[in-house]
Amino acid sequence: MIQYIKGTLADMDEESVTIDNHGIGFQVYISGQTFEYLPEIGAEIKMYIYFQVKEDGLALFGFLTKDDLRVFKLLISVNGVGPKGALAILSVLTPDDLRFAVIADDAKAISKAPGIGAKTAQRVVLELKDKLKLEDAFSPKEELVKNPAIELEKGVRQEALLALTSLGYSASEASSVLSGIEITPESDVEDILKLALKNMAFI
Repeated sequence: MIQYIKGTLADMDEESVTIDNHGIGFQVYISGQTFEYLPEIGAEIKMYIYFQVKEDGLALFGFLTKDDLRVFKLLISVNGVGPKGALAILSVLTPDDLRFAVIADDAKAISKAPGIGAKTAQRVVLELKDKLKLEDAFSPKEELVKNPAIELEKGVRQEALLALTSLGYSASEASSVLSGIEITPESDVEDILKLALKNMAFI
C-alpha cells in the first residue's frame, strides 16, 4: 500500500523517526542499525516502508534500503517473530551479519537481540536457511552515509571470508569459524586467518 515515504526528517530517536511530508508528520519505527545511518534533522530522507495493519491500530516500519526491507519481511515470516522482534534482530545484526549467522548456524548471535530467545533464534536459522544467500552479502546495494567503524569491520570480515573460501573451505565452514572470532575494525586479516585455520580443526 505504501512503498516509501520521502520528506524532511523532522524528529528522531533510537526507536522511531518523524518524516514531514507536505505538512503531515509520519511516525516510522526503525532499527538501531538504521539509526546509525540517519542524516541530520532537517535533511531530506527516503524510507522504504512496511505498513502493519492490526485490529488495535496501524504502524509504519521504515528502512533506508530495499535490502533492509526485504530481510525484515523474511524475518517476520518466521513463526514467533513479529515486526518489533525483527527490528530488535536488525538492531544488533546488519542484514549481511544475519546472513552470516544463519549460514553458520549461529543462533547465539541472533539471540542477543532483546526479546529473542534461544528457541526463536534457532527457528530463524532453520526457516531462513534456504532464503538468505551468502552471495547477497557481496552484491551491490544502495549507498548510504556510512558509519566508518561498521564498514571497516564488515570489510575485514568479508576479506577473511573470501580468503578462506579461496583456500577451498565452503562458505558455510568459513562463516561458521569466523562467527566464533571477535572481529573489530582494528583487526588484522592475517591474524584472523591464522585463528580461523587453527579453529578449522575443531569443525
